[in-house]
Amino acid sequence: MAPPRSAVGASPSRGRTQWPGEASSTVAHTWNPISRVQRRLQIWFESRIAPRDSVTLTQRNVYIVPTSAGWMLALTLLVLLVASINYQLNLGYVLTFLLAGSAVVGMHICHGTLRGLAMHLIAPDAQFAGAGVPISINLSSERKSVRHGIGMALWGTGHWSWTDVPAQGSTRVHVTYTPQQRGLHRLPTLTAETRFPLGTFRVWTVWRPATQVLVYPAPEAHPPPLPAGEPQAGGAGSAQRHATGEFDGVRAYRRGDPLKVVVWKKLAKADELISRDAQHVQKLELWLDLAHTGSFPGTPATLEHRLSRLCAWVLLAQDRDIRYGLRLPGLEIAPGSGEAHKRSCLQALALFQTA
Repeated sequence: MAPPRSAVGASPSRGRTQWPGEASSTVAHTWNPISRVQRRLQIWFESRIAPRDSVTLTQRNVYIVPTSAGWMLALTLLVLLVASINYQLNLGYVLTFLLAGSAVVGMHICHGTLRGLAMHLIAPDAQFAGAGVPISINLSSERKSVRHGIGMALWGTGHWSWTDVPAQGSTRVHVTYTPQQRGLHRLPTLTAETRFPLGTFRVWTVWRPATQVLVYPAPEAHPPPLPAGEPQAGGAGSAQRHATGEFDGVRAYRRGDPLKVVVWKKLAKADELISRDAQHVQKLELWLDLAHTGSFPGTPATLEHRLSRLCAWVLLAQDRDIRYGLRLPGLEIAPGSGEAHKRSCLQALALFQTA
């Protein structure tokens, strides 16, 4: 018996996630007993599937049901059979059993298209909240014939990615998952299906990946300038801010500046000339502090808004090749630079939880 389908997918973190449009249908699910039963059956069915990043499809985890075209074919065969019996039409018998035999052979081929297929999940990279997380699945086959018309999708979404798996080869298919909240999330439940060759049967399977994806806070779209630098421990400098709002480690290029103080990395990225301020660069440190994220005109300064601003500042400081540190309640990351330092700061923002 094939498990029921629903318009709601599986959760990355708690076995459930909210797909687009689910919020508007919450009331309908509450008052519709059929939808509630289907949802409960889906949750029960998903709980029986062990999370794995690699799975080989067998008779135990591949399901088959007739499609609407398949039911119409069955009804047509029934009418042809009754008409052939009633009128003793030998050609009618031939046509009826020829079509029935084709449907049976098609059912066997359709089930065999998924049976024996190996699926392996490729762990996705960390992404920002609201951005699509590309999920790559490697499909491999040891069969000596091509497997046609295999689709992958997030269970319940209906957005399919179709591919063919070559004989004794492999191919890669991609689906996209869009998390809306930061944190560490388990990937949603996936499904694979095929209707090859006749479209009269639908063969499908359900797969719960065990991999988790790290989701950074969504960076603020238009953040304020970077905060002023702080004097280094034992330094004699004072924190100042230029009229341009730039951090006191860099400034706009001035005619006559030596080439060694030009930030060439910034020039390569944004075609903008910026010079290091030799007078302050050794005296000040840039600290991105949760407590000093400022105000948010028109909106309450929630924790997520502050983390979003810190995320934007981290990206801005990294883009300008400025050494920076991060301060969160109970956590302090010393000033540094580079991709590894940026990932450490973004990971701290993604996993930060208040006491």
